[in-house]
Amino acid sequence: MLQTSLHPMLNVAIKAARAAGALINRASLDLEALRINTKSPNDFVTEVDHAAEGVIIETLLGAYPDHGILAEESGRTHGAKHSEYVWIIDPLDGTTNFIHGLPVYCVSIALAHRGVVQQAVVYDPTRNDLFYATKGRGAFLNDRRLRVSRRTRMSDALIGTGFPFRRGDNFKRYVKMFEEVMQQCAGLRRPGAAALDLCYVAAGYYDAFFETGLQPWDVAAGSLIVSEAGGLIGNFTGEADFLHQREVVAGNPKIYAQLVSILSPYTRVIKDDEAIAAPPAAAAEVTAPAAAAEAPRKRAPVRIRKDDAGEDAPV
Repeated sequence: MLQTSLHPMLNVAIKAARAAGALINRASLDLEALRINTKSPNDFVTEVDHAAEGVIIETLLGAYPDHGILAEESGRTHGAKHSEYVWIIDPLDGTTNFIHGLPVYCVSIALAHRGVVQQAVVYDPTRNDLFYATKGRGAFLNDRRLRVSRRTRMSDALIGTGFPFRRGDNFKRYVKMFEEVMQQCAGLRRPGAAALDLCYVAAGYYDAFFETGLQPWDVAAGSLIVSEAGGLIGNFTGEADFLHQREVVAGNPKIYAQLVSILSPYTRVIKDDEAIAAPPAAAAEVTAPAAAAEAPRKRAPVRIRKDDAGEDAPV
């Protein structure tokens, strides 16, 4: 990979991701020594999450001190609060896998400018795999250009997903979705790190992916990588507002359209009149290319939702 040919901001993100990955790899050698806390039932955070987030923020703000930060563990406490540039960070996506020694986890970093995601990095430290994209310049794995798969039939499709695991998640709803999708595709997989799942769609390993309950830092980087690889990403009805209700579908255009037609009855998207009456539900919202079940639509940019004051909506 010729890093000199990459966008300067992407190079800084890659530096930050590799530094965090090195820290994670060192910690993985002695998991018994980890201090683990529980944010909520089945939702864990370790000292490694915090340390990795710290080194990422230090690297990014060292290069761009006037930029904003939206990070999983520290929220908006670092960086410039009103910057047009916001780094969206998940220092360790797949923490549960990590603490059990299952080598499926990653670092996810995205940069949004005026709400549009422009740079994206997802780094898998266990395999030294670097997925990255700059808006309009394509998506890559190390030095190889990525393209989504060409499969067209749902019966041939391998689909990734994520199981609900938090208290309050609608398990019965998910089981119905799981059953319907499982009976129509070639297979379902659930590795446990959404940022990597989206990269696997971009690489063509999966033909599509769907999950509920995700946060902006889980999908911001992966959404740009998918779209730059020729894929589509949206909510269960094929609209670009895929974070407002924490539901996401991604895939190659043909399989995406078929999956949307299956999942649309299970959407939880709030209608406009309901959204006006409801309190803000998201920290920040990313929108991306989407398509209806019948045919792909024109792509839309990946965006962060703003609140009425023009700032990122509070977590």
